Amino acid sequence: IEWGGQFENLVAAAERLAWLVPMALILVLALLYTTFSSLRLSLLIFLNVPLAATGGLLALWLRDYPFSISAAVGFIALFGIAVMNGVVLISTVARMRADGASAADAAREGALVRLRPVTMTALVAALGFLPMALSTSAGAEVQRPLATVVIGGLVTCSLLTLLVLPTLYAAWESRRAAA
Repeated sequence: IEWGGQFENLVAAAERLAWLVPMALILVLALLYTTFSSLRLSLLIFLNVPLAATGGLLALWLRDYPFSISAAVGFIALFGIAVMNGVVLISTVARMRADGASAADAAREGALVRLRPVTMTALVAALGFLPMALSTSAGAEVQRPLATVVIGGLVTCSLLTLLVLPTLYAAWESRRAAA
């Protein structure tokens, strides 16, 4: 038996995504490393990816949507926004640290200084996807999972970017200074 039509397209898209997404994530990590010249800071920023994914998965579960190709595309968009928010925060914290602030002070002040930009980035993206999440017109079965993933992921990612990343930065820097 040979399946065709939409099923064949679904299988082909899933196979492409199975190797494109990990390659894209590796490329993002490499770009972060070239930007910060620090594997530790790159991994800290990259920690936003699983933090964002938890919100996207939770939103899919709450809305009772299955994981689909459109949801996978939503995760790709979400990961880009999550990494961008991490870069905005950590670059500020690293700059404050280079200017002589202690790790804890730089982390706290960096989170306070970047509260508005991180929040606005997430809010603008979430509001932009809101009509897609609430759509009932033609094509809504594709739009809703994509938008649901992005909106749900942005909620958790924004909160955790401002709370978890500065805390981890301060803890890692304190441990590194003690060693």
